[in-house]
Amino acid sequence: MMHFAQTMLLFVLLSCSAFAQKRIEPTSEDLTTANELKALFPDDNVALISSTDKVTFDLNSRDAKVEVIHLSEENMINIDSRADIQKYCFYDGESTIETFKIEYRNEKTAGFYVKDEAYKSNDLFHNDSRVMYTNIDFPLKGYRYLTHIEKHYQDIKYFTKLYFNDEYPIANKSIEITVPNWLDVELKPMNFEGFDIKTSVTNGDDDKIYTYTMSNIPAMYKEANAPGPTYIYPHLLILAKSFQDDDQNVTLFNSTQDLYNWYISLVNSLDNDNTDIKAKVKELTENAATDDEKIKNIYYWVQDNIRYIAFEDGIAGFKPDEAANVFNKRYGDCKGMANLTKQMLVEAGFDARLTWIGTKHIAYDYSTPNLSVDNHMICTLFKDGHTVFLDATEKFNAFGEYADRIQGKQVLIENGEDFILQHVPQAEAEFNKEQFSYVLNISEDEQITGSVDKIYQGESRSRLLYYFNTLKNDNKDEFLEYYLNNGNSNIKVTNINTSDLLDRDKNIDIAYDVIIKNAVSSFDDDIYIDLDFDKELSSHKMEKRFTDFMFNSKKDLESVTTLNIPEGYKVSHLPKDITVSSDNYDMQVQFKKENDALVYKKMFRIKNAKIETTDFEQWNNFIDQLNAIYNEQIILTKD
Repeated sequence: MMHFAQTMLLFVLLSCSAFAQKRIEPTSEDLTTANELKALFPDDNVALISSTDKVTFDLNSRDAKVEVIHLSEENMINIDSRADIQKYCFYDGESTIETFKIEYRNEKTAGFYVKDEAYKSNDLFHNDSRVMYTNIDFPLKGYRYLTHIEKHYQDIKYFTKLYFNDEYPIANKSIEITVPNWLDVELKPMNFEGFDIKTSVTNGDDDKIYTYTMSNIPAMYKEANAPGPTYIYPHLLILAKSFQDDDQNVTLFNSTQDLYNWYISLVNSLDNDNTDIKAKVKELTENAATDDEKIKNIYYWVQDNIRYIAFEDGIAGFKPDEAANVFNKRYGDCKGMANLTKQMLVEAGFDARLTWIGTKHIAYDYSTPNLSVDNHMICTLFKDGHTVFLDATEKFNAFGEYADRIQGKQVLIENGEDFILQHVPQAEAEFNKEQFSYVLNISEDEQITGSVDKIYQGESRSRLLYYFNTLKNDNKDEFLEYYLNNGNSNIKVTNINTSDLLDRDKNIDIAYDVIIKNAVSSFDDDIYIDLDFDKELSSHKMEKRFTDFMFNSKKDLESVTTLNIPEGYKVSHLPKDITVSSDNYDMQVQFKKENDALVYKKMFRIKNAKIETTDFEQWNNFIDQLNAIYNEQIILTKD
């Protein structure tokens, strides 16, 4: 009897399980939808049938703040045989996640374990960011889940933008923002050009509802060296200007002045007691012969002795640390390092100011007062009618030189109750020039021998100095050899002589001797030579790429290899010259015979630190030709 009861219970449980499973398995309509979306987005395995963002605002009169409620709902579908993904949402000290729910397509709760933990990043030493996430598995094609995430922002100033794109493609996207009459907020469309985004406004008695819809949106591109997302994806910039609280109008960020007022209020709350830094400033300046030498001594000391560590923790993500704290701890983020640079220069009697800036990763300037307009802080020095920008996070940048990531960008400079807007000067590609000179001979034992001289300027110099000086002393010679022979065991580097690799004000000059094996072979009356040992840009073909390729800096290489032709031989075969130009680059490879020598010249200039998508066809054709040259042998034939 007991055995029969157990059997019946098992049968009922299995029947219920099968019935429940049947209720969440893909329907024929789901499979049709999955196939249609796969045809549209063949490189993806999960898509969103629909994605809806609903944004509303509440007034917190007690704290005089506007709070934001952001509800995101998605209908996710597997468009491949199976898929495993992670669904997540970030929050921090200025926000909370009130709802994080995953449901089956029948709106029954899916039993995924949701984790909530501190977010760790290699780029951030300390931050108060947290992430709530869960792992989701799609066992079948057409399988669907519904997600519901509600995030609250305690202050509207931290709610800065909304993107239409997601990490998964979207069939139908909707953004609905309900703006109460007591709130003045501008919803500024960014990068809408070329996209079919429909907009509507519904006027209510107490609010306006702004609705934006878009269809068939590809996933955000997972590409290295891409422009910042604010350049390439359509999004809404949320410009919170003011709100009414009873009869009082409270200003938020109605203008650049308002943004500056908030920034400078954080600066003015600092206790910048320079007592701890006085002795060091005196030590760095008392024997300096000129003001420029004093400034350099201070600037370079901060570069060399303060370790840069990103720090984001609540208000500290915007407020600089006191100069004495950074000085004593010997580390700080960009804001702390800028403040220390400023205070040391002020202590030495110079006019130095804190300066806010957005790097080239950000598309905005200060005409859009919003906390996403900048992500960096530097120091500005006013001296003798000139403006000099100092960024101590850029190790081994020389005084008066600027990293490409801030060149041309607008800066917001402190000026008491007012502010100053300027732009960081832009340098041409020649600023970063690299000049390589090879003078080579072919030895009787079929080796290439000769001398090499390499000169590095601008950012090519500062990068090399940084790498070199981060090494331990016993590794520096080994590093130089490895750097100069490109890790090629066939290339032996000897007799290295360098300029002062601690002096960032002078170009690097490295001269050395070289012996190269396995680059020469002879058959009968012919000598076959592989003459290129650097093969710059050989791997830079832009394949399956949808965004511009961004280099770290502008580039200007001039490489000249002179091969002395052995007596009794003549050049019988050379690769063909190639030349190509666009607004973004000038590239040339040239071979010619001069007297008793063969001269091989490469001139590569990347003028704007980028290769645009419109360049790709021409660029890829050039790289194919370049690699053909790299793989083609020069032939010398006996007279």
